[in-house]
Amino acid sequence: MKTNYHTHTTWCDGKDTPRKVIQAAVAKGFEAIGFSSHAMLPLEKAEWGMDADVLPRYAREVRRLADEFKDQILVLCGVEADYVPGRSNPDRATYAAVAPNYIIGSVHFVVAPDGALVPVDCSPEDLQAGIRDHFGGDAERYVRAYFAQVREMVTNYDFDVVGHLDLVRKFNVKNPSFDEKSDWYREEIGKTAAAVAKSGKIAEVNTGAIARGWLDDAYPSEEFRRMLREKGVKFILSSDAHTANGIDCAFDRFEKAEEYVDFRVSSSCLSSPV
Repeated sequence: MKTNYHTHTTWCDGKDTPRKVIQAAVAKGFEAIGFSSHAMLPLEKAEWGMDADVLPRYAREVRRLADEFKDQILVLCGVEADYVPGRSNPDRATYAAVAPNYIIGSVHFVVAPDGALVPVDCSPEDLQAGIRDHFGGDAERYVRAYFAQVREMVTNYDFDVVGHLDLVRKFNVKNPSFDEKSDWYREEIGKTAAAVAKSGKIAEVNTGAIARGWLDDAYPSEEFRRMLREKGVKFILSSDAHTANGIDCAFDRFEKAEEYVDFRVSSSCLSSPV
């Protein structure tokens, strides 16, 4: 079964329209395609995401296309909702007005001790500047803060899929700042695996860093996936696509690496009208 539920379009920072993505999915033999445009509600506005005024128009277009293509492919309307403590959250109640089919909860900004937001995956230069200026140059403090924020998110909010669980790895091969084999790092991913398992949420195996040329591996790492699997966490395979052509990036490498749950059945919110 070929599906992808983590897909970005021109409604946020993607390069192609939803229609073009659906047409590509049909051509590639997909059974389902889900859209997950970026959003930071209730308070944040960002150029790469949708605000509260845009979200209803996005949902209407995706649902119109879902009806148009219903005889060819299942089209779902979701969101990738950012967690910034005290400012935005990936909770179902926050997005109730548009009744998304599913919500991906993600952390793209780490709140530093001084309250600054340090971007996790914008660029290596921005990240290094954030660690230098707001974490005293201590990458370990930054990474621990990232995972603590992820654990807060999965513990306290009602959503379906945890996005790119170890996004902090994105630049760490080409621009290393911490040791992924260190005891403290393995402790952090172990605690995070336990929190995800306790929450009952799904973890995605996300190939987005491969498409962008930063890693030759998925999020989460093989070791992290093993920890999650041992604790009973279920997976879906996602490309985090920002182009129509990239909706199945590296799927041939990872489609047999894990047992993937049928998200259409498992998601608690798929009873919402499409």
